[in-house]
Amino acid sequence: MAKKSIIAREAKRKKMVAKYADLRKRLKEEGKWEELDKLPRNSSRVRLHNRCMLTGRPKGYMRRFGISRVTFRKMALEGKIPGITKASW
Repeated sequence: MAKKSIIAREAKRKKMVAKYADLRKRLKEEGKWEELDKLPRNSSRVRLHNRCMLTGRPKGYMRRFGISRVTFRKMALEGKIPGITKASW
């Protein structure tokens, strides 16, 4: 499990990106680069990082499910993800 501070930092970035999204888009269209530079760095979408919703793990993230591969495997074996079964041939 990731540190709580790291998870909180990422959540703060998500809120900031949502807050400034319209303003950033408008400034880019108008070509006002100086004003865009004055906005907070964390308001840029590029600075976001996908993390597991349950554990906060940053690596091995599966976009389709929003969780890491480790959590996915555990939940799939327990039957908590509908439609997912262990392959056997």
